[in-house]
Amino acid sequence: MENVAYIAPPRTERIEGKTYLMSPRPRMKHNLVADNIYRIFAVYLHGKTCKAISDGTEVHLDDQNVYIPDAMIVCDRSKIHYNGVYGAPDLVVEILSPSTKKHDRFTKMQHYAAAGVKEYWIVDPLAEAVEVYLNHDGVFVLDEIYEDYDAEDRARMTEEELADIHTDIPVSLCDDFIVHLHDIFEDTTFE
Repeated sequence: MENVAYIAPPRTERIEGKTYLMSPRPRMKHNLVADNIYRIFAVYLHGKTCKAISDGTEVHLDDQNVYIPDAMIVCDRSKIHYNGVYGAPDLVVEILSPSTKKHDRFTKMQHYAAAGVKEYWIVDPLAEAVEVYLNHDGVFVLDEIYEDYDAEDRARMTEEELADIHTDIPVSLCDDFIVHLHDIFEDTTFE
């Protein structure tokens, strides 16, 4: 029998009715950050109503907009079907890539908000920062930017600047769910 390599079809998203090829394979840091976020979500939500879902699952907002977020939380399990999520997840995470950041920050962000996503995270793996947006009447409003600084940078900061550093991310869906910034970027740096 001849060995035949399986080549997976390219992943696509549909944005405003137009099909886009997703970026070439993401860099290792992108994948590890996505894995860390999914693991954090899944461990906390184990045995609870809400469900953590990892990268690779389609979200069908409507016929014109079908996305594949890097991670998400869905609390209404009736939205989860064999071939994807139909309707708005409760929380969506998009990790920036050079070829997708414009859509993540604008078009997709607007569609997620209009569809009713309650919380939207934009994760910048290079800056090791997380922007959290909360939905206010169909529009995402920046709630906070979470980032940390090394000891050298902190030594140059004023007390006011130091007080403005936030590294513990409260997930709005649950009263006691806090994600630590360090855990998102843990073990994601390579030569």
